[in-house]
Parts: sequence; structure tokens; C-alpha cells
Amino acid sequence: MVENRPMTTFISHSVLIIGVALIVFPIWIMLVASSHDALRLTEVPLPLLPGDQFWENIKLLFSSKTFGAPIHLSLLNSLVMAMMISLGKISISVISAFAIVYFKFRFRMFFFWMIFVTLMLPVEVRILPTYEVVASLGMLDSYLGLSVPLIASATATFMFRQTFLTIPDELMEASRIDGASPMRFFFDVVIPMSRTNIAALFVILFIYGWNQYLWPLLITTDPDMYTVVMSIKQMLESGESEPMWHMIMLTALFAMLPPVLVVIFMQKIFVKGLTDSEK
Repeated sequence: MVENRPMTTFISHSVLIIGVALIVFPIWIMLVASSHDALRLTEVPLPLLPGDQFWENIKLLFSSKTFGAPIHLSLLNSLVMAMMISLGKISISVISAFAIVYFKFRFRMFFFWMIFVTLMLPVEVRILPTYEVVASLGMLDSYLGLSVPLIASATATFMFRQTFLTIPDELMEASRIDGASPMRFFFDVVIPMSRTNIAALFVILFIYGWNQYLWPLLITTDPDMYTVVMSIKQMLESGESEPMWHMIMLTALFAMLPPVLVVIFMQKIFVKGLTDSEK
């Protein structure tokens, strides 16, 4: 039984409100800045209330190439890259973990630990040989070049392996008695019981792919293949002219929306998987 203590309730709610304010205030400033013109943002004090230029700034951002790559192409490139990385990582990792847990073959634990050791070799460490391989295969300025070198994931493989180890062996034996093939057991039993892990990993990996900057910067030379993070950086590097902060903030606002929507959407699936697993 939880006691009702007014002072404790007041303090906890105050801390929560302060935390939410600290998170929301920068987003509010970004929204306000994107609704003013460039001249207003150079004046002191900075505005704290929305202006009347929001829709005009949106039209200018989507209709002009002055700010680097077209914003709709940058958003599309980031979306395709994030989806390919997240789905590719999950697909490869879940199959790898299934093979390691449910198939008996020589040196299987050795191969697992070899996969796990790659955690010490992030893309920044192997970036030069990876670039040489991608360039040799002709995948520069392409979606395959943006995503394929980042698809393998030792972390996801480890998490799926730990999940599969918690699945009772009786389910595998019952499936075998019923004549189910290993892949039938994989799709009908293992995948449904792992959907909460898949949902959580998809959110993490999507945001990981969406926020990539160094690798896309290295392998893309065509402005039409720039990601939205690269476009924001290009807008900041405006040479001798002042950065157009209202357009930068507006682009950052659009760049924030897809990860937020993914978190909201996958949260429903995550909670649904938790409630279904109790039945």
C-alpha cells in the first residue's frame, strides 16, 4: 500500500515539471525561431512567442535549393537509410542468434564471440578499409553504400541470443513432435515471442541510422544523396554570410519528427507485446 504524503507528492511532481520544462524549452525555441524571418532573429531580445512567417518559411525551404540539397530529398535519404539499417540489423541479428542457440555445429560459440568482439571495432575505427571496399564495389552515392556497411550488429545479436535462451526447450520439442521444420518453429514461435525485443531494437536502431553523419559525409558527393543531418551542417557552414537560423531551426524541426513518430508508434507495439506475453 502506498501512503499519500502531500509533501512527497508535491516534490516529485515539481521535479517532473522542471525536467519536462528543461526538455521542452529548447524545442519551443526551435519552433519559435522557425516562425520568424532572419532579421528578427538578429535582434535582441530573441523572440519567445511564435511569429507569422512559419508557412512562408516552409514554402521557401521546400521550394529552394539555396540551402543545399532539397529538404524533401534529404528527409527521404535519411528515412531510407534509417529503415535499411534498422531492418537489416534486426533481420541479420535475429537469424544469427537463432542459428547460434538452436543449431549444434562446431565452433558455434567461437563464432558467437567473434561476432561479439566486433563491438570493439566501430565504424570510425575501420572507416578507411570500409570506404575502400564500398568504393571498389561502386556503391558511392547510393542507398546501399549508406546502409550496408552499418547493417551488422553484435549488440542486437547478443540481445536476441539472450532472449532465445529464455524460451523453454519444451516449445522446441513440441514443435519437432508436430513435424514443424526449424524455419517453421522460427517464424511461428520464436519471432512472436521476440516482438517486444524487435520493437525496442527497431526504435534504437532507427534513431541510430537517422543520426548518422560521419559515414554519409564520407561516401556522398552528390547533394541529392545528402541526409538531413548533413543538410543542417551545410546550412550552418554558410561561408562569410550569416547563417539563416530560421531555416536551420525549421530543418531541425522536420528532422526531429520521424524519430518521434517512430517512438510513439513502436511504443504501442511494445506495450501490446508486454500485455500479450502475460496471457
